[in-house]
Amino acid sequence: MGLPALRACGDDAGARPRGSRCPGGEGVDILRVVHIHRLRGVGGSERHLLTLLPALRARDVEATFIGLDDGDPDPFYARLDRLGIPYVRLRSPRDLDPMLAHRLRREVRRAAPDIVHTHLVHADVYGAVTAGRTTVVSTKHNDDPFRLGLYRHVERLCTRRARHVICITEALARFNIERVRLPARKVSVVHYGLDELPVAWGTPGGPTLPTQTRVLLAVSRLEKQKGLDVAIGALARVRERHPDAVLVVLGLGSQERALKELAAAHGISDAVHLAGSVGDVADWLRRAEVFVHPARWEGFGLALLEAMLAGLPIVASEVSSIPEIVVGGTTGLLVPPDDVSELAEAINNLLDDPARARSYGAAGLERAHTLFSVAAMAERTLAVYRDALGALPAQSDTTASAHEPTE
Repeated sequence: MGLPALRACGDDAGARPRGSRCPGGEGVDILRVVHIHRLRGVGGSERHLLTLLPALRARDVEATFIGLDDGDPDPFYARLDRLGIPYVRLRSPRDLDPMLAHRLRREVRRAAPDIVHTHLVHADVYGAVTAGRTTVVSTKHNDDPFRLGLYRHVERLCTRRARHVICITEALARFNIERVRLPARKVSVVHYGLDELPVAWGTPGGPTLPTQTRVLLAVSRLEKQKGLDVAIGALARVRERHPDAVLVVLGLGSQERALKELAAAHGISDAVHLAGSVGDVADWLRRAEVFVHPARWEGFGLALLEAMLAGLPIVASEVSSIPEIVVGGTTGLLVPPDDVSELAEAINNLLDDPARARSYGAAGLERAHTLFSVAAMAERTLAVYRDALGALPAQSDTTASAHEPTE
């Protein structure tokens, strides 16, 4: 699929700054923004794009997408098709590929965007070397410890090329300014936004469970970051008090075999269901009793927001950005990361007290609607674009107040 030509509101639109009003005030020039992301399934950053891109297009932004992937089937593109988002798919099995950079440079030139918006490590690098003189905006989605190693120096070089950096939480902004040492003057915070539960794109999928089963649900990639090994250890303890409790995990990842072996070692293989990619996440959110998110680190945790919209009480790690999303003692319970005992006790507390669990779920739903709307996310992203193009100052959830590091 090719990317469309830039639309403008008048014959002389090209002579005006992007985002300025057309003569007579009848409209605005339509910004063209190309988003670049290396895909590996549909995780939080991908689900974020499936919400952000339509929201930007509804606000007169010609938002399109260039996907970098290894050539395997990826459901993300089918979802773009359903949303009517134009995209180009560039395949390469290697993370660093000079030929891929050449092809990407050609596609960026063909699209002639006002802004190249990159997401995550690979897109940051490729965007920095292929955007030419086009304005670059980069979104940081995670506080992965990997970013504190040698890559930190590469990331700082890429950030010199970017006009502005979006961080999806205040905690992530602090991480980037204080630890990765990105310049504070470039950083704004724009929270993820979500207004409704994920739309079904297929059959519900997943295990068939007895009607009286008490479902603990996790929606995440099967990776060490997400702490699902801790959840399995906690489930073994929870079942001592609640033998009808099971853990259902929606997602794919490299740890599937190890997690199954761990469940077998605990003697609870029949109570741990790694359901993979299912077509109706919302169906499982409605069936669950408690949402579990024992991550070791987290950029935002979009699944937490989905759980809040479903009115689910949450038990999650008190780490990274999670306390910005989940308020301990109000919308759920927060526990130390890597603590099987504390996680099990928190889950038991909610299973023991359904009224308390319902109260947390209702408070979470209200918090999601109040603080994490799609409209707020889209408008704050637009403000960053205008700032990057020199039109208007950017507005964000917070102003970076940390001391400016030396580049």
